[in-house]
Amino acid sequence: MFAVLRKGTVMNAYLDPADASAITPSCALQGAAAIAAFASNALLCRVALFSNSIDAATFSDIRLLAGGATLLAVTKLSPEGARQSSPDWVSATALGTFMILFSLSYLSLGVSTGALVLFGTVQLTILTSCLLKGERFHRVALIGYLVAIAGLLCLTAPGAGVPGLSGLLMMVGAGAAWGLYTLRGKRVASPLSATTGNFLRATPICIVLGLFLHAPAHASAAGVALAVASGAVTSAIGFVVWSSTIRRLTAMSAAAIQLLVPPVAALGGVLFLHEPMSTRLTFSFVAVLVGISLTASAGARRNGKAR
Repeated sequence: MFAVLRKGTVMNAYLDPADASAITPSCALQGAAAIAAFASNALLCRVALFSNSIDAATFSDIRLLAGGATLLAVTKLSPEGARQSSPDWVSATALGTFMILFSLSYLSLGVSTGALVLFGTVQLTILTSCLLKGERFHRVALIGYLVAIAGLLCLTAPGAGVPGLSGLLMMVGAGAAWGLYTLRGKRVASPLSATTGNFLRATPICIVLGLFLHAPAHASAAGVALAVASGAVTSAIGFVVWSSTIRRLTAMSAAAIQLLVPPVAALGGVLFLHEPMSTRLTFSFVAVLVGISLTASAGARRNGKAR
């Protein structure tokens, strides 16, 4: 299903890391921008919900509407706007499901715990897909991946706090939906056009899910402003940048890069929400960086041999 055309031959996009680009400086810069956007979404959502300035479902709806409107405006001004992507209701459903479950889960989860559960599930979803498709993993890449996972597990070891079961399950569902969205994003020819369409189609899906899963709506001006910022900036722009980035990476590299989100989100909580800094957080951040470096270096070596 996830196939690419290369030198006249149809190849599976996930069979061999050598078939994708190494993590170049420009790719790393785009990835860093996307990671900052994802971490910011967690912070904005937590601030909005814990201040009770808006309910989770309304936050998600406004986030999608603001993101869709922003992307639509950018599409009209971009040369890429003429390249229309085919409607993808599977991706739109995955995006809408992710949005609503993400917000609802932060009613009971902290920033670092929520980000860890989310992206831990994302990694498992991507890794499972790769294994089912027969991808061969370099040993160094696997070691780096495990080192990064160990760093993340450090955040929720005994003493880090135990999340509520309902919030945990909803974040697991959000992670599975985002993993599916990430995998399908690698086959997109026009990231801007595809993301715009997905945001617009995901909005009614999110609204319907919100009606079934949440209480009556309420929102203050501050809550609406936070939702608009999350949708128009950290979601819309961040998702387009990420969609463009993952098309040049192997699934393993894309998964590894996303492991940066939990420690970055936790650091944001320290800086902006006055959450305590700890040795545990520092160790986690360093382990994730080392793990990603190993995974990226393995991909670079295989690309070098392929040439």
